[in-house]
This record gives sequence, structure tokens and C-alpha cells, in this order.
Amino acid sequence: MRSLFLIIACLAFGGCATTLAQAPAPAAYANPVLDADFPDPTVIRAPDGFYYGYATQTERAGKMVNIQVARSPDLVHWQHLGDALPDKPSWASKTQDFWAPHVLRDGGRYYMYYSAKPDSADERHGLCLAVATSMAAAGPFVDLGHPLQCGREFVNIDPMAFDDPASGKRLLYWGSGFAPIKVQELGRDRVSFAPGSSPKNLVWPAASRDSFPALVEGAWVVRRGGRYYLFYSGDNCCGPKANYAVMVARSNSPFGPFETLEQARGTPHSIVLARCGNWFAPGHNSIVSDATGRDWIAYHAVDVRQPREKPTDDPNTRRVMLVDRILWDNGWPVILRPECGALSSPVVTTVH
Repeated sequence: MRSLFLIIACLAFGGCATTLAQAPAPAAYANPVLDADFPDPTVIRAPDGFYYGYATQTERAGKMVNIQVARSPDLVHWQHLGDALPDKPSWASKTQDFWAPHVLRDGGRYYMYYSAKPDSADERHGLCLAVATSMAAAGPFVDLGHPLQCGREFVNIDPMAFDDPASGKRLLYWGSGFAPIKVQELGRDRVSFAPGSSPKNLVWPAASRDSFPALVEGAWVVRRGGRYYLFYSGDNCCGPKANYAVMVARSNSPFGPFETLEQARGTPHSIVLARCGNWFAPGHNSIVSDATGRDWIAYHAVDVRQPREKPTDDPNTRRVMLVDRILWDNGWPVILRPECGALSSPVVTTVH
């Protein structure tokens, strides 16, 4: 950890200029970067130079927004653009559960993976994985007309598509409920699973529902230095029993086996992002690189000073978006959070 302490000291006190060579002058900002309900954020950088953020449904001005979309030139200043999925899919036209979108661009087309509750849902059948496409980052996205996969309860949620640069395979990670996070190869069309493929379990919740994390969800995978890092969250995202946090595991293969931070270091947990200052129940992150290649984590958290949108809402349901810098130390991510006293201010590079 000594190298991490040196990096923090250099950044905090303005010395060691060569530690972050070619880094532009820092620009201060304050979290949250999007001070409105914007849960489960995915942030990507598009060819037009803007960052686009997508989030779970919410209510704005008395109207439901199915999938939120916002845009920013610099990760800090965000403009809400409206609904990326203005028309509900025909198979989920009567419900209002549109969760956790992930967007990936391929060949000029954008693919949105998300979760929705079908009109046929009953006590046994819950949410489905779904795919919609658009030729523009802001949408509108149009659903395929049928779900990718459905199942009981809320196991089929939080999809994240990942193109493995080593093998060229297209993968989909997903999972929640009280089941493991899974991965399965997608077909070349990106809208179906590869023939002959099957899901593989990667990270499990605690054996007891009385232990943390009782459930795991919100997978996000990045490849760095030949390793694959799986960020995930658990367990209660919101409401009266919210206790969300971000954890991490790593592997030499996108299919695992994954070693959690807890297993690698013998620590009580694998948490890398927990409650700090006014920010409660942080989680369901995405990771994006800025123009200089530095990594940032975008995630939602509850502001304890305003934990609900309306007085009638449950507590801890207004989840705003924050971003923080990621450093890598001894093969593991470390998140720098100014509100925790790590730095006077993080650095954001404006995209040109």
C-alpha cells in the first residue's frame, strides 16, 4: 500500500509532479454530478466526444421516464435528455419496471441491454433481460419485440455487455436475486445467446441471508493488465434497509474463476466503495475512461440530506449520480473520494 500512500500524498499536496506524468491541470468539482434521481448509471463515451449516461426509470414532472438518458462534455456537467426508451416494448406495455440499462456501440449502432417486467408476470415469473437498439447514443431505442430471457423473481436483471479484447467473444453478465452473478456468450448478432453456450456462475452471495452480501448484482467488467476485474454491488440498494456497497473480484479469464478481494487479502469483505460523508448506500457502478485514459467510477448513492423525491416516498429511494477517480495499486482498484478526505479535489479532463 506504500505506493498508494505516495500517490495520494503527491496529489493532495501538489508535489511529485512526475507521478502522474502528462496529467493536465486539475479542475475541482463536487459530488453529486447529477443531483436528481438517476439510479444504476451506465456512462459511456461516444464518438461525438460526449459522455452519455443511462439510468433506471424514474418520475419527472409527474410523468414516468422508462429509461433515463443524460449527456455531459466532461463527466461533471450533465444535461438530462429525457427518455431513451419512449415506447414500451409490446411484451411489457402494461408494466412499469425498466431497470439498469447498459449501452454498447458496435458499427454505428447502439445496443441497450436492460431489464423489464413482462405483462405476463405473476408471482412466479419476474423480470426479463431485454435488448433495444438505436443509431444514436441518445436514442430513441426500439426494443426487439421479445425478451432475451425471462425467469423467476428478479434473477434476470442488471445486464452488462462486454467484448473480450483477447478472444473477440461477446459476453453478457447479469444476475441478482439470491443467485450468483452469471456470464454467457452472446451471438454475433448481439441480440441472442451464442448457440451451444450456457450461463456460468461467477460470484456468489453469502451463504446465509443474515450475512453480507445476502444478494449480489450490478456487474461491471473491465480488463486491465491482462486481468479481468468484476465490480459488483450488494445487498439492499434502497429503502428502509438499504446497505449497498461496491465490491470487486478479479480473474485471468472473463469466464472466471474470480478471486474476490476478500479471498485475496483475507479481509472481512471485498468492499471498495462504502458509505462516506453524506453519501449513503453507494453502488451499481459503471467505469469509464477520460480523454487521458484515466479511469472513473460512476455510481449512485443516497444523499442523507434528501433521501427521497417526495415526502410519501420510501426513504433511501432518491439515488443521485456521483463520479470518483480510480487508482490501481498492487493489482487492485482504489477509489479516491474527496468527501472521505483522500484528496482536496479529483481531476476531470474535458473531452474535446
